[in-house]
Amino acid sequence: MAWLYLFVAGLFEVGWAIGLKYTQGFTRLLPTLFTGVSMVISLGLLGLALKSLPVGTAYAVWTGIGTIGTAILGIALLGEPAGVLRLLCIGMIVAGIVGLKLVSP
Repeated sequence: MAWLYLFVAGLFEVGWAIGLKYTQGFTRLLPTLFTGVSMVISLGLLGLALKSLPVGTAYAVWTGIGTIGTAILGIALLGEPAGVLRLLCIGMIVAGIVGLKLVSP
């Protein structure tokens, strides 16, 4: 169950990271509320995952999911570049997350 909490926490991290862009410096109410709620949920689920997962592993996976999701949505929604090297680096982060899952409880 801890890995499920961690995965969902990572998804909410993506939500607040992308949400920050849409708040326009916290001047837009709905994106700001969405971002704040996403932050609270993300940290809460990370805390639940940390009850049984090692902190280094959980934090690396949480930030990795957030990094991958934010980079992909940045490309898809915000027109950020999707160069081969950038996609290769994202792939290496995916490999790192899979590796941590394989060697962790």
